[in-house]
Amino acid sequence: MKLKAAFTQLTERYPLLGNKYFLTFFGFLIWLLFLDGNNLVLQYTERKELTELRKQRKYYQEQIKNTREKLEAINTSEQTLEQYARENYFMKKEGEEIWTLVDTTASEN
Repeated sequence: MKLKAAFTQLTERYPLLGNKYFLTFFGFLIWLLFLDGNNLVLQYTERKELTELRKQRKYYQEQIKNTREKLEAINTSEQTLEQYARENYFMKKEGEEIWTLVDTTASEN
């Protein structure tokens, strides 16, 4: 009896709570926003992850493009191949000496 009186008092104060269509809509809205497998929170996190993955994809596509350009330059030009070998593999011509300088001030810190 107390529960019915409390509900009646609540519906008098807020008439929408007595409307079965409003209650059905509100329940459906709560279900979609929080309880469903594709709820709003999950949609937000997946969209955020998708945005991050698209940024990574763009970055890696740029890296692939740059690497292909370097490879093409190395394969087509003898001078570029020699420069690449000298810079990355410390190769030298006959009779040359290569000096490798190490920054000791950076390793002291």
